[in-house]
Amino acid sequence: MPASTRFVAALLALGIIAGAASFAVMRMQASAATRVTAEQLAGGEVERGKSVIEHAGCGACHVIPGIPAARGEVGPSLQGVAVRTLIAGRFANSPDVLIRWLRTPQAMAPGSGMPNPGLTERQARDAAAYLYTLE
Repeated sequence: MPASTRFVAALLALGIIAGAASFAVMRMQASAATRVTAEQLAGGEVERGKSVIEHAGCGACHVIPGIPAARGEVGPSLQGVAVRTLIAGRFANSPDVLIRWLRTPQAMAPGSGMPNPGLTERQARDAAAYLYTLE
């Protein structure tokens, strides 16, 4: 292979590597921005929210992205909950409403399939922060 062909091939390979690295950095920045926005909206912490969701057993009823054991089929998948207009098909999707729903769904919709999980205000805020990363 002539030196000029090797040089062009090397430049092409470097371009592909640089493009992949740029894409990875852009994805990390977008993920960080989503995380910051979710934490600001809910007044909680995403990582703690993930832990709350795991320990509360939410995955027994829901599919929840990022929670490996969350494969339930009783309730709806929570994929995309951050961009839905309604919670439980009837309440405006706002941070205050989601936090209230996570704490006392039976007070909001008596007889619904969502049990009261017994979350504290802090736990509900953290869980809401995690859920608001699910676009």
